Amino acid sequence: MRSASRRNTAPGRADRLVLTGVVAALAAGALALEPVGELDRLRAEVAQLRRAMATRPVIDQARGMVMAAGRCTPRIAWEVLVEVSQHTNTKLHTVAARLVATTAGDPLPEPIRAALHTALRRRSRGPHRR
Repeated sequence: MRSASRRNTAPGRADRLVLTGVVAALAAGALALEPVGELDRLRAEVAQLRRAMATRPVIDQARGMVMAAGRCTPRIAWEVLVEVSQHTNTKLHTVAARLVATTAGDPLPEPIRAALHTALRRRSRGPHRR
């Protein structure tokens, strides 16, 4: 079962199928959209889904690293990455990319390192561990 946070932020297979259908229909001119606002909304949604699909692999890699380092579930690892992103005011995909880059020897920026350490430590104590 997928968590609510993942369902709201990550495109799944159904989302990709919808995206593919919308793009194909728009390209073929088969989608007759009356209001210009609706066309703009659909274009924005397509762009957002494309960004999500492009950044998802690095986020999943970083989540795996957090799971291994913190010995936690995928859900907890996701929450850790989101917390680090929020506390450092850094986009989630940037946090993920910086974390994954450490496997190639790049240093983890201090604010991200400190927030990651704090988030993992907080979840390793007491009843918050799931």
